[in-house]
Amino acid sequence: MRLRYNYRLYPDAFQRQALARLFGCVRVVWNDALAMRKAARKARLPWIGGGDLQKICITAAKRTPEREWLGEVSAVPLQQSLRDLDQAYQNFFDSVTGKRKGRRMGLPVFKSRRDRRQSARFARNAFSLGGDGTLRLAKIGKVEVRWSRELPAAPSSVTVVQDAAGRFFASFVIEVEEAGQVLPEAEAEIGIDLGLTHYAVLSDGAKIANPRWLRRRARRLARLQRALSRKQKGSKNREKARIAVARQHAKVSDARRDFLHQTSTSIIRDNQVVAIEDLAVRGLARGRLAKSVSDASWGAFRTLLGGKAARYGRTVITVGRWFPSSQLCPCCGWRNGKVPVEVREWDCPSCGEHHDRDLAAALNILAEGLRLRGQAEAASAGGGQDKEMVAAGLADTRNDCGGRVRPGEAIPTLAPPATYDAHAA
Repeated sequence: MRLRYNYRLYPDAFQRQALARLFGCVRVVWNDALAMRKAARKARLPWIGGGDLQKICITAAKRTPEREWLGEVSAVPLQQSLRDLDQAYQNFFDSVTGKRKGRRMGLPVFKSRRDRRQSARFARNAFSLGGDGTLRLAKIGKVEVRWSRELPAAPSSVTVVQDAAGRFFASFVIEVEEAGQVLPEAEAEIGIDLGLTHYAVLSDGAKIANPRWLRRRARRLARLQRALSRKQKGSKNREKARIAVARQHAKVSDARRDFLHQTSTSIIRDNQVVAIEDLAVRGLARGRLAKSVSDASWGAFRTLLGGKAARYGRTVITVGRWFPSSQLCPCCGWRNGKVPVEVREWDCPSCGEHHDRDLAAALNILAEGLRLRGQAEAASAGGGQDKEMVAAGLADTRNDCGGRVRPGEAIPTLAPPATYDAHAA
């Protein structure tokens, strides 16, 4: 299993200039190689392989007056840039042919010198870790690193990243054994209903408050952005104002990332099975609640849950987005139909139970997740059902005529939900 560990870098003035030169060389090699492939395709010439690109865009280019400054930086990040270009094309081809799942990938595009985020990757033969806590980079020198935690193994590569706020980071790729990461088996099983009023409501009654990271800094960001708009373009004062805005956005991003990691780790550590709803985040981000949906970052939360579950030996079950989790009674299975969003509580006309809308949805998501898990286990054991249909939650309903298929056994009613503070946990 591959893991990524990020650490803050503190290069001096000379090293900052060297890194800026390296970022520019990496960008130029990428653009030259991409332009050659586009020109070859337009002229209906054969595909130019990665080895030929390396000979033309790096080795031969260093001997020309226009690109002789490529020899001032290490050749390893330049070679890695061409490998990244090959991977970008491969991702596009796999997306077109259906081998790559998810959203449609586009063709690689040219990199701009105005991009605020710059990066360069060093392979194992171009960097080393010093005993004095520094990172030695080829033709850069020893760079100070703030080691927030120890590396579990020797890294195979390191990517030096400069973000929009001007901060530098070292991102290490580590190979670890999966067997050493598995946690002891837990008995608890949880269902999660994501929302905006509360970030998440758990089936055990706990409610995780929505921090609203961007909303907290909205007034300060508005003030800084007004100051930025008044600065003359191209001036040093405008660059200072831009960095001030970028730093505020970086604080929002850091706070959001820390919250998502802490919350996902807590859930994975305490529960053996986690059931969560598959939300159409990209579609919701185009509606009237786009800002709040983007600030919540539900997609990143689901990604973290899945990655940590695979790392620690847990199970994450995704329930289809068309499952009516907020319309069903978790006690008797009665379907109440569509309920307006402003209605947060309702009474079941069948069994008379009073339900909190979000808590009932979390209980239904857990029940549906356990049902899907049982069907998947039966299919893998040779039950004869189609695995794709089971994964989509359609194994019991593809021949259904609209009747209720919920189990008759009632789920016991939980106590009133308690407030859950993620930061205190």
